[in-house]
Amino acid sequence: MSHSVRSLVLAIFATVFLHAPWLIRLMNPMFKPYLALGLPGGPNVLLTVRGRTSGRLRTVPVAFLGLGDRMFVQASYGDVNWARNIRVASEAILKKGRASETLTAVELTPEVAGPILRDALAPFQFSGLVRRVVGPVERPPVGVLRYFRLRVDDTLADYVAEARRHPMFELHRDPAGNQHF
Repeated sequence: MSHSVRSLVLAIFATVFLHAPWLIRLMNPMFKPYLALGLPGGPNVLLTVRGRTSGRLRTVPVAFLGLGDRMFVQASYGDVNWARNIRVASEAILKKGRASETLTAVELTPEVAGPILRDALAPFQFSGLVRRVVGPVERPPVGVLRYFRLRVDDTLADYVAEARRHPMFELHRDPAGNQHF
């Protein structure tokens, strides 16, 4: 996807996320089948986790962050049900496009998650469109991080404080290739 198209998608998402977060929650039931078909959803993937009390599999769209060979999901709306479920289950099915795999999930401490958030934002490219949406900053943050009240030039302590409010999980492949679900 070209930089201008990514910027446009990010700007639209940032506008909705900043000004009407309820709309994202309202659209999740429609977005889930869209992602299930394997259609492109930007950084969004489907995460399936076993319910901590019911034992039933629950599937939700979440934002996926890949840094090198490391994979992360973060609870953008705080300690929500899927985060509580994955914390108990310690594994999830991640479906990105048409591919899916079972992964082990490990919750990161805020002290570990904060630097990851900062590092993920550091190389963000300039975009005039995103700058107009999220505000006049020297290097614009990803729109979602504006919701978290973070900027690329915030201190590490600011990122760690934000990670305390939004749990982050690192996902690992089973080296033996076993599928547990």
